[in-house]
Amino acid sequence: MSDKIDFRKSLKTLYQPSAKAFELIEVPAMQFVMVDGAGNPNTAEAYKHALEWLYAASYALKFAVRHATGQDYVVPPLEGLWWSEDMESFIRRDKDRWRWTMMIMAPDFASAALYEAAVEKARGKLGESPASLRLERYEEGLSVQILHIGSYDDEGPTLARLHDEFMPQNGLVATGHHHEIYLSDARKTAPEKLKTILRQPVARA
Repeated sequence: MSDKIDFRKSLKTLYQPSAKAFELIEVPAMQFVMVDGAGNPNTAEAYKHALEWLYAASYALKFAVRHATGQDYVVPPLEGLWWSEDMESFIRRDKDRWRWTMMIMAPDFASAALYEAAVEKARGKLGESPASLRLERYEEGLSVQILHIGSYDDEGPTLARLHDEFMPQNGLVATGHHHEIYLSDARKTAPEKLKTILRQPVARA
């Protein structure tokens, strides 16, 4: 059996950005286990249900891949795409009006057939899966990112610098949803020590 792959180490450009300065990177197309939803992530039952399913399907997929191919890997961190139909509500942190896609990366050697088997196994524990649960390729391309250390609700000043200063000064415009990658376990980490990658897909103006 081959060594276990840790994508946070093998894909350092994507998972180990600087906390001091914005970085412009090219994000390749990757496949993810995804679930869509809406509402406050702190209170919405749909969000809790989405995460239960994401983790159950992702870990079942990891074990299915290991059994079928001998390849083993560390399940990558949780990620989220966030937006609102009214972006003012997003800026005001009016979380009840937020929309989201939560996702966990799955390596290319995790096939669709193994994913379907993993979901079927998870159904045995969790019942019917969310309608939007899927394995899908997602490509961001040119993006800006930075590591935020601190509470999720303290991201505002960094995002303001990104959109009001760095992007205009570098001739960039936003092209996709605000993207967060959660490197810390919020259940076990003090808010001021949380590590979150903030990423924004961009294009040259």
